[in-house]
Amino acid sequence: MADWGPVAVAVLLFVLLTPGVLFQLPGNERAVEFGSFKTNGVAIVVHAVLYFALITIFVVAVGVHIHIR
Repeated sequence: MADWGPVAVAVLLFVLLTPGVLFQLPGNERAVEFGSFKTNGVAIVVHAVLYFALITIFVVAVGVHIHIR
């Protein structure tokens, strides 16, 4: 049986934390922008750090597991 938990968490976080899709922190004109579909270098770094922190928490600390038969 394969453990699909880390894969599901990674894909979900990647979609949710892509800068400019749902939100962008920091934005181009404001501190936080929602649905702008634009990005900048600082936002990419901030979202990468958030992604790493959340995936570490969910996969290592919480231990999300999904087993499919």
